[in-house]
Amino acid sequence: MGGAIMSEGLYGPGQGYAGPPLPPMPSSPPPAPPDPLRAVAVALLNLSGLGLGYALVRRLLPMAACWVATGILLFVALPADADGVPGAALVAYAVFLLLAAAHGALVGLRTRLAGPGGAPLALVLGLVLLAVPAGGALWYQDAHDDAVEQALLDRLDKADRLVAAGGRRSFRESVSDYRSALEVYRDLAVDHSGSRAGRKVPDSLRTYYTTVGAPYGHQDYCEAVEPLKYLRTVPRTMPKEHLGSLARWPDDRLATSLYECGTQSLDRGEADWVARFGDLLETFPDSGQATKVVPAVDSAVTKAQKAVDGDEPCAAVEKLRDLDTRIGSLSTASGDSGGGLAKAAGRAGRSGDAGQYACGVDQYKDGDFDTAQKTMEEFVSDNKHGRNRDRAKKIAIAAEVAQTLPAAGKKLPTTASGGSISVTVKNDSPDDVTVLYTGPVTGSFTLKGCGACKSYSFAETVLTTFKPCDASGRHYPQRTISLPVGTTYFVHKPNGTSTATPASDTAKLRSGYIYTECAYTTQRLGSGY
Repeated sequence: MGGAIMSEGLYGPGQGYAGPPLPPMPSSPPPAPPDPLRAVAVALLNLSGLGLGYALVRRLLPMAACWVATGILLFVALPADADGVPGAALVAYAVFLLLAAAHGALVGLRTRLAGPGGAPLALVLGLVLLAVPAGGALWYQDAHDDAVEQALLDRLDKADRLVAAGGRRSFRESVSDYRSALEVYRDLAVDHSGSRAGRKVPDSLRTYYTTVGAPYGHQDYCEAVEPLKYLRTVPRTMPKEHLGSLARWPDDRLATSLYECGTQSLDRGEADWVARFGDLLETFPDSGQATKVVPAVDSAVTKAQKAVDGDEPCAAVEKLRDLDTRIGSLSTASGDSGGGLAKAAGRAGRSGDAGQYACGVDQYKDGDFDTAQKTMEEFVSDNKHGRNRDRAKKIAIAAEVAQTLPAAGKKLPTTASGGSISVTVKNDSPDDVTVLYTGPVTGSFTLKGCGACKSYSFAETVLTTFKPCDASGRHYPQRTISLPVGTTYFVHKPNGTSTATPASDTAKLRSGYIYTECAYTTQRLGSGY
């Protein structure tokens, strides 16, 4: 049998191939038959965020894109803080994963998997790896929750420190910090009640109340009023169910502070006790402290009444009149249902009027004759049936005389009248003249003007021949009075519009003599005899 012998060999350089030409090598593996299971597996693997589906179908660039997207998310999200991941970043990452899953499904539909086990194993692996983003999300949520809790605790701590710092300053300096702290407490109690910080708010609120109201604990009642008033406004901000018994904590303390501060102000003679007692009677009308107001003002009136007989009667009278006015205004403002305040005001007014006499006597003894005269004249006018009215008239006359003749004010005048010595006073003046006299006996009377008389010039009065009340045949208005032995001081005061000045005289009266006083006026200087 004959034939050709064939052999294969390697062809080195320069050697040729004598057979038919070979077909070109393909650029990628030929597409596989469509496999939906494989497409789902690739899609699930891409949803893990690691691009493993792209790895199984040998798509390196899309796999790298998945890694970059996941890295960016981790960079933004970590470390976990109270603010969390921005919503836009989460939405963008979720869209990216969905696109990666959809694109991976399209690629995996006709591309064979590079790894062993085929589509079923890849599908199981994809389902298992979904736990990676799910577990990461749960871990991140826990970390975020811890960060939120810590941030809330930090807010609570900052608010607590504001309150503590405020307690070292005055209320007015700290009130803005107190309000800021209260806003934090309200937010934590209402909006974060389940948080660790929210559960600590009741303790912080108790400290808040005791710190703001600390002046009351120190018995600084006047300083405690404003802080306690502020605490009564807290329920407008903080719901009462979060305050519990604290909602009523300031009430009794404020009532006590208003009463004690008002009492202290009343004792010191200050004016703001009316406002304190007014607040008490208006805000807590049924409180035990409110029932003490009338006794307190009654006690003040009694104390001032006793002071009228002391060393400073004028100050006591002023105090009584001030009490009359202020208790009356308090009575009007508060309603004074029992009438106790009105009674106290009336008693203060009457005692002030009566005490005016003692005030005038004190002024007279101190040599303040002008003020003493005005005080006694006012007393006489205001007390038509006063027990001391008659003597007050005498003191007013003596005080007026003493303003011209100071020696006349060395002794208080009495209500004595009459005497054994006759003194005739004539008026040699065209004006009506009031004659005032004081000494063992005090009194006054008025003489009509002398129609034929004139006011003398100063030059006439200095002549040795000058003799008033000595014109023969002239009828001088006159009056005769009886006075006791001793020194009597006279002042002759013109009542008209003349510019004449009053005359004065000091007469030492002795038994067995008849005395004549002549009242006259000069145009510049005057003297009486």
